[in-house]
Amino acid sequence: MKNVNILRANGVNIDKSLELFGDIETYNETLATFLSEIDEKIANIKKYKEVADMANYAILVHSLKSDAKYFGFDKLAELSYQHELESKANNIYYIYEHFDELMNEIYRVLNIVRRYFGQEPIKREVTNLFVKDKAILVVDDSNVISSFIKKIFNDVYDVIIAKDGVEALTIVQTNGRIVAMLLDLNMPNVNGFQVLEYFEANNLFDKIPVSIITGLGNEDFIKKAREYPIVDVLRKPFNERDIKNVVEKTVKIN
Repeated sequence: MKNVNILRANGVNIDKSLELFGDIETYNETLATFLSEIDEKIANIKKYKEVADMANYAILVHSLKSDAKYFGFDKLAELSYQHELESKANNIYYIYEHFDELMNEIYRVLNIVRRYFGQEPIKREVTNLFVKDKAILVVDDSNVISSFIKKIFNDVYDVIIAKDGVEALTIVQTNGRIVAMLLDLNMPNVNGFQVLEYFEANNLFDKIPVSIITGLGNEDFIKKAREYPIVDVLRKPFNERDIKNVVEKTVKIN
């Protein structure tokens, strides 16, 4: 017989759950179904986060919240509910900032359940591709955008942030590890076009490939930017898949 003390010792509100399910046998059967389906749900949550599909993301974390409440996983229910609220508000930046927290709790709960069923624990897959000698320079005066990009790539590259063109040019002149630059056009002090002019005057495009990230909708500005040997232009708002594609393309040009 399964030991419910394993659940209680790990903070599972089993007594409240049994009020809903009625008996431990029904609880166990339903929990086994949850365990068999959770991998697919996790995969879809990750997929919708990556493409910034907040509508479907909200549906899945709502379902996760309901499951967590039924089974007595109170912390997971709370975190899922917050993700549901923020995704319904289309707050993609909150989702990225707190996604690891949600995933860590999901895997913590999964290992409690697996132990309860007498199964071996699982380890969350961790991407360990960090290249210490390579850096990406993100030049953008928006803390939201720069934090978003840093969150995506921080496990792969050293992500360096510059708030304006002056800071960017200083970093370019002193840091030899930069393999790509993501450049906003509309910034204070020295703007993106002035940075492009500096790159052209100093033959830097071959050394540091540049892609533009911009919220400017004026086609004349985009056309002007393409007069320089940039790799690509990505318009804001963008999702994880978009920025990954642009960075991969930009780094490969190096």
